[in-house]
Amino acid sequence: MKLWRPVGRKELEKIEAAGMRAFPLRLPEQPIFYPVLSFEYVEKIACDWNSVRDNHGFEGFVVAFEIEDAFASRYPVQIAGGVDCKELWVPAAELEDFNGHILGLIEVVATYRNGARIGIARAEEANDA
Repeated sequence: MKLWRPVGRKELEKIEAAGMRAFPLRLPEQPIFYPVLSFEYVEKIACDWNSVRDNHGFEGFVVAFEIEDAFASRYPVQIAGGVDCKELWVPAAELEDFNGHILGLIEVVATYRNGARIGIARAEEANDA
């Protein structure tokens, strides 16, 4: 299963420190890790939320990754605010196990700054959704 995740600069640096193979553990006030199921939805979060906030350095990134289908099926799809806003909700306590089922590397596929896209790694990313 292909999934996407919106991240800010600090989270991206932690992913890079893990060799692009794992997401950082959640903070105590973050009980859920939520990868999303469509590029359009993740782009909206990264652009409209992350890239306009000081605590994200006015930057937002979209990362993409693959996870084993059988493992992903243990997390039912959640609708977060609209029919096109689909996420998997992974309890924070299960994130280390989740990371162990990522196939290959986590890739940065799009970059946003101050509410605008400044780069996309592959134009087909939007078509893969």
